[in-house]
Amino acid sequence: MRKLSRRAVFSSALVGSAAAPLAGLGQAVAGCAASPRFGRGVDGQRSADLGDGSYRNPIVPGDHADPTILKDGADYYMTFSSFQSYPGAVIWHSQDLVNWTPICAALHQAIGTVWAMDLIKHQGRYFLYIPVLQEAGTALYVIHADDIRGPWSAPIDLKIPGCIDPGHVVGEDGRRYLFVNGGRRVRLSDDGLATDGALQADAWQPWQYPRDWVVEMFAPEGPKLFRRGAWFYLISAVGGTAGPPTSHMVTLARSRSVHGPWEHCPHNPIVRTQSIDEPWWSRGHASLVDGPSGDPDDCWMVYHGYENGFRTLGRQCLLEPMHWTADGWLRAQGGTLEQPIAKPRGGRPSPAGLALSDDFSSGRLGLQWAFHAPGPDEAKRLRFEDRVLVLRGKGKALPDSSPLTCACGDRSYEITVELDISGAGHGGLALFYEERGHAGIGFSRTHRLTYGHGQEHGWMREAMASERVQIRLINRENVLTWQHSHDGGRSWQQHPWQMEVSGLHHNVFGGFVSLRPALFSAGSGEVRFRNFRYRGL
Repeated sequence: MRKLSRRAVFSSALVGSAAAPLAGLGQAVAGCAASPRFGRGVDGQRSADLGDGSYRNPIVPGDHADPTILKDGADYYMTFSSFQSYPGAVIWHSQDLVNWTPICAALHQAIGTVWAMDLIKHQGRYFLYIPVLQEAGTALYVIHADDIRGPWSAPIDLKIPGCIDPGHVVGEDGRRYLFVNGGRRVRLSDDGLATDGALQADAWQPWQYPRDWVVEMFAPEGPKLFRRGAWFYLISAVGGTAGPPTSHMVTLARSRSVHGPWEHCPHNPIVRTQSIDEPWWSRGHASLVDGPSGDPDDCWMVYHGYENGFRTLGRQCLLEPMHWTADGWLRAQGGTLEQPIAKPRGGRPSPAGLALSDDFSSGRLGLQWAFHAPGPDEAKRLRFEDRVLVLRGKGKALPDSSPLTCACGDRSYEITVELDISGAGHGGLALFYEERGHAGIGFSRTHRLTYGHGQEHGWMREAMASERVQIRLINRENVLTWQHSHDGGRSWQQHPWQMEVSGLHHNVFGGFVSLRPALFSAGSGEVRFRNFRYRGL
């Protein structure tokens, strides 16, 4: 008698079940908690604006960490850490602080893993100070533009190794400075494109929380500075951006001079997650901005946090009203952010969101798309035909293929895409965190391939003629159902493996990012993608 392994038994059962036609679409996962009410925007994506004069966080859902915000007249601009995604440093626009839409990508040259930036305007010119992680360590760059929509300059290396999280300020002496993590500071040249002196240690002192608090680590970072009256204020973060839900927090200090000494706010931290039961975890890394009403006391704070139970979505952008006290300190007014909040007064109606769906008719890469960890000539893999995106293969499999990803911010959603496979490679649809953490299905001309737990499972590979195929993914609160059709969508077959992916996040893999829908093409050959459709559920 032939001895069967446990894997062979499962393989036989799964392959047999794959031929069964799909009985129903998008069935709900039992036991999921009810989602709070949101507005609905383009593609059915959730929207912060509730349409009744109030909003519910997040204001920019999905992976939008380390917000840096700029008020420029009636306009607000904001950008976020873009990590290994290029084009990067996507700039978003709003006129009411609640509804945001992207307008351009400022960074096209791959210079490393992009972390928390600082977007500022000085003497009519826009500057973006960019910290990156490279093989040799960290570096700080700057790009600039006369128009916020570009063109932006090529990156300029400021030659400040070992620093991250720049915060720009003009001192009472009229000189420009960058404050950076760890309590350090460097003076800039008048044009802001070079340093003017050595890096100074102990320029500011991070606030120390009680030793018995449950946090990830001290990690003083994210200094952001502004001036109000006779005071300079410095907002910073401590506690670590991930780890336990009660880690990250927002702290405040002030000084009469940019050179110090700095006085800590007596009620620090001014924002912190207190309990695992709160809707937002590890709230921190803040920037402050004046509201649209024109009232000098109208003040708002943007920062990031993880949604309780949905670390896979990354750190999302949150907005909270602030109150100036009589003695010149700030107090947060939003509580745990569980309830809707009144929108800022005086804002103008603004468009919101960005369509993730793409019929590829524009002939160029939309702002929703970015390559993961691209090489110098990654864009050459890509070309457009009539309503078709053609992606040349790279690497041997999904992990090393530099997939084309988009960030989404819904707890549940459905994606469909059509693909034609040519050559000896394969391609498909995936949810991609990083090279070790992903899930998806792909097709070559002869087989269906299955990716899970960060690898392709050869024991699940199934012979299947697949020169043209449609793939559908239904993600219901981190439970994935994969389907495919070979007859133009008239009938669908369900993949035998329904995957649970709630563990594909930073606390497991590091990297600070999110689980993103991805198109991939691996091996020798090309994949032609058509009609990428996204729908929030």
